[in-house]
Amino acid sequence: MNRIGLVLALLGLVVGVWLIAMQDLDALAGLFATAGLGLLLLLPAHLPFMAANAWAWAMLMPRYQRPNAVAMMELIWIRESINTLLPVGRVGGELACYRLMRRQGVGSGAAAGGLLMDMGLSVLSQMAFALLGLALLLASGQEVGLAVILGVTLGGIVLAAPFIAIQNARVFGRVSAWLNRITAGKIEGLAEESRRIDAFLRRAWRLPKLLLWCFAWQLFANILGALQIWVALWLMGMPITFLEAVIIEALVQAVVAFGFAVPGGLGVLEAGFIGVGALMGLDATTSVALALMRRFREVVLYLPGLAAWAWVERRPPVARPA
Repeated sequence: MNRIGLVLALLGLVVGVWLIAMQDLDALAGLFATAGLGLLLLLPAHLPFMAANAWAWAMLMPRYQRPNAVAMMELIWIRESINTLLPVGRVGGELACYRLMRRQGVGSGAAAGGLLMDMGLSVLSQMAFALLGLALLLASGQEVGLAVILGVTLGGIVLAAPFIAIQNARVFGRVSAWLNRITAGKIEGLAEESRRIDAFLRRAWRLPKLLLWCFAWQLFANILGALQIWVALWLMGMPITFLEAVIIEALVQAVVAFGFAVPGGLGVLEAGFIGVGALMGLDATTSVALALMRRFREVVLYLPGLAAWAWVERRPPVARPA
């Protein structure tokens, strides 16, 4: 828990609590009473999103080193749990998963390279998902300014391009080689692993079919994420079409992505739901209820995910060549 992350989390919490307090609390409680135990359906509604993301990530690793489907779902669960519930700048889950994959015998190149590529492509797929949401919003008769479309596109490119370029510049090998020289060869092992990561990245980024399929599965995963919105509103007695749910999910995800520095999107998620909900004709109380239902799903699903992380760390490592 770094200080900046803690401060941002506290500020976000204050904003989130204020947004909730501004609503009709009796009406808010009524929406939750209407949903009742059906709220538990939000847990399995999130599983298709996780499964599609797990497959997209697994595709980036060689088949002979790729963890099986159960292990990939476990890694996705732990990764999302850490990034959502802990103030780790949205990268702590990736670092933990790299360590877990290495303990499972996955080579350094496949473990780090697959993670880095998955992160880079996810920025592009989120940009595409946001643009899809804007296109559907435009098709529904809403006005969407050109500035908004350009802002989303440029924002995604600005975030993704440097990250992807670094992965193709052999940065890891060069930095580790320099550090190895000034330490008189004391980190030769690290330097060798960095060269493997560079080699994996340069080779994989030159496989357009692989990149396209991974991107497509990530985009598909984001679309499946709208299932939670659809289920939540159905539980509250306000059914909408799945395409309308996709619009809400896409635009809320875009808002949270731009507020990535705030741990767990505290305050950002709630504000995003209120703003996007207004575009879709939802009142603020219903939008806040949607945000709180998302929080409910995160807590119930991801707290056990943190416990699973601690348990998996206790497993004996698997011996396999790097």
